[in-house]
Amino acid sequence: MEQLILDAPRRYTPYQAARSADVPMELASRFWRAMGFPDIGQSRALTDADVIALRRLAGLVEAGLISEPMAIQVARSTGQTTARLAEWQMDTFLESLTQSLEPGLSRADVAYPLVQLLLPELEEFLVYVWRRQLAAVTGRVVQAAEDDEVTSGRLAVGFADLVGFTRLSRRLEEEELGELVETFESTCADLVAGHGGRLIKTLGDEILYVSDDPAVAAEIALALVETLTKDDTMPALRVGMAFGTVTSRMGDVFGTTVNLASRLTSIAPKDAVLIDGEFAAALEREGAVPPSAGAAPGTPAEGLAEALSTVAAVGVAAGGPVHTVDRKAPEHRFHLQPMWRRPVRGLGLVEPWLLTRRPERG
Repeated sequence: MEQLILDAPRRYTPYQAARSADVPMELASRFWRAMGFPDIGQSRALTDADVIALRRLAGLVEAGLISEPMAIQVARSTGQTTARLAEWQMDTFLESLTQSLEPGLSRADVAYPLVQLLLPELEEFLVYVWRRQLAAVTGRVVQAAEDDEVTSGRLAVGFADLVGFTRLSRRLEEEELGELVETFESTCADLVAGHGGRLIKTLGDEILYVSDDPAVAAEIALALVETLTKDDTMPALRVGMAFGTVTSRMGDVFGTTVNLASRLTSIAPKDAVLIDGEFAAALEREGAVPPSAGAAPGTPAEGLAEALSTVAAVGVAAGGPVHTVDRKAPEHRFHLQPMWRRPVRGLGLVEPWLLTRRPERG
C-alpha cells in the first residue's frame, strides 16, 4: 500500500538523498522536520521523489526567489495542511469504503484496489482546489494595492462557539459526538463561504472566520445563529466579533482584535452576537445600522458623528482607512443595543454591543 502511494521504491538514506539533491545535510534535515516527519537516522526510507522535491525547494532559495526561512515556512505550512487532509481521508473517507469486509479479506485487501483507483483522481482534485484557492488569495492581494483597509490588515474577526459542549460531550457516545461536530463544522463552513467570508480554522466546538467587510461578517454571525437554532440536536451558539488590525501568518490570524473577539464570545448570551465598539462604528460607516446606533447610552447623534470624525482622523494619522457615511444609505440591515461595560481579562474595560437583525418593514 505504501509503495503504491509513494509510487517509487525507498532507495536513499537522508545523507544520500541530500547529496543527490546537492543540498547541505543540515538544510535537508530542516526541510524534512518542517514537513512534519521524524528523523530517520540512516534508514533507506527516501525515494527519487524526495530527492526531486528537496532539489526544487533548495533551487528556489538558490535562485533568490524565496529566502531560506521562507522555504522552511513553505515546507511547514504545506506539511501541516496536507497532514490534516491525509488524516481525515484515512480515518473517515477510506474507513467508510472498507466497512463491509467480505469473509477472508483483510482491510488492506479491500483498500488496495480502492486506493489504486482513487489516488490519481484525488491528486488531480487536490491540485485543482489549491489552484482555485491560490487564485482567490491572489485576487485579494492584488485588490489590496488599491484598498488601504486591506493593506493595513484591518479585518472583521468572528468566533462562534457551542455553549456547554464539554458537558454535552460527556453524555454523548463517540459516534454521536463525531456527527454533531461534523454537522457543526460543515454547516459553519458552508455559511461562511457562501456569504463571502473566510474560514480560518475549526476547533471542534468553535470556529474562527474573518471578512474584509464588517457587514458581511455580521451577516454570517446572524446566519449561523439563525441556522443552528433550527436544529434541535445542536447546543446553543454564541458569537463574538471585533474589528481592527490583524496579523496574518501561515493561514492563521493573531493580535488584539482576535483576542477581543474570543473574549466577547465567552461573555455572549446564548444564541446571540456581541461586537466591539470598533465593529459598531464600522457598521455605521457602511450604513448597515441607523445613525447613532453605535453611540454610548445617552450620547446624541451629533456626538457620535463627531466621534466618528475623530476615529477617521486617527485612521488617517495611523495610515488607516477613511470612510464617509452615505447619507443616502438604503434600509439598515442590523440593529445594535449597547450592553454594560465589563472588565475583560487582558483587555481592560470593554463595552460590547448586541447585534440583531432589523425586522423587515411590511
